[in-house]
Amino acid sequence: MTSETLGTTVPAGTTRTEVLRELAAPLAARVLRGTREVLSVVRPLGWVVLVTAVVLWITGQLLGWHELIVAALVLAALLVICAFFLIGRTDYDVGLDLTRTRVVVGERAVGALTLANTGSRAILPSRVVLPVGAGRGEFAVKRLAPGEEAEELFAIPTNRRAVLAVGPVSVVRGDPLGVFERVHRRDEPVDLYVHPRTVLFDGQSLGFLRDLEGLPATDLSRDDISFHALREYQPGDDRRNVHWRSTARTGKLMVRQFEETRRSHFVIGLSRNPGDYADAEEFELAISAAGSLGLRALRDSQRVEVRVQGSELPSGTGKQFLDGLSGLSFARGRTGDIVDLAGHISATAPAASVVVLLCGSAVDAARLRVACGRVPFGARALVVVADTTLDAPALRRIADADVLSLGALDQLPSALARVLA
Repeated sequence: MTSETLGTTVPAGTTRTEVLRELAAPLAARVLRGTREVLSVVRPLGWVVLVTAVVLWITGQLLGWHELIVAALVLAALLVICAFFLIGRTDYDVGLDLTRTRVVVGERAVGALTLANTGSRAILPSRVVLPVGAGRGEFAVKRLAPGEEAEELFAIPTNRRAVLAVGPVSVVRGDPLGVFERVHRRDEPVDLYVHPRTVLFDGQSLGFLRDLEGLPATDLSRDDISFHALREYQPGDDRRNVHWRSTARTGKLMVRQFEETRRSHFVIGLSRNPGDYADAEEFELAISAAGSLGLRALRDSQRVEVRVQGSELPSGTGKQFLDGLSGLSFARGRTGDIVDLAGHISATAPAASVVVLLCGSAVDAARLRVACGRVPFGARALVVVADTTLDAPALRRIADADVLSLGALDQLPSALARVLA
């Protein structure tokens, strides 16, 4: 059973105090939200002027100093005049367009910001703020008549690899002194991926794993699924592969010969431990080398997996792979080094045919030997050491792994050719 109280249906037996409390709660929330919106337009300078005016007024009244009272009135008048600058519509129809959302380090990302007045009244001049990562750009927009639009072109320099959030666009209306400022956010942010530099080189077979779902190769096999030709029987051939029709026609025992189908399970282990690098430049070089090797493997239709401390980067396509590298940074807190990363790869990818470990010059030969010893059994190991102090690449052998030291990214193709020679 219910009863009507103050126009609201409430359960029977509810006291008037409880009813008033239920009605007051949403009203108080609306008042609080409105108060926050009003107070949010006051800038730090505005609070200083407001507090100063109040202090001068109270002091002037207590001491009877008319000069202080006049100063308080002047500051109050200044606040009122500045508040008039908040009047006006800011409901632009905002469009943010980046010509490319993926660029390489050093390239400039170009975009356009379009603001249109779709209303029936003019919009007074205002200021538009476009955040880009930790920075921001500002544009002064003229008065827009109904149906008029303004377009602002901008370019974003990309000096370092990163994932930058471009936007959301903020329309700012305020006074010239910066006492009050009203901000309305429009549109949604767009992610700009700044990919690491990579280098192209010819495809090289670093190691293969026989697999029935792989690609045919030029090497011949006695048993596989890609048929190549017929040949005479040799001791050890599987009799199930005998081709009886050709045997009856030639009078000799003929068997089927196949092409091996191969698949390369290519695993890249990139260390994020700051202790494995002498400086940040070595880390960037290691990321660029990892990107170059991964892209080459993907173009060769190999299965690529990328492991770093604490996560596995997406590597289904080249775009996903480079996007993951764009947001990579040094690991924070306590984390494993290149040795622990190699052990993690061995535990999670035991069927890998090629494992490439990348680190900096701070890793000594003893730790590299331990890391190579933890590579999955049967996999070919390659270690790429980023050392920006080198003028030429260096190649050495540690345990069963080739260790390649690079001083610059453009040294990778020639150095890798030496490894595969």
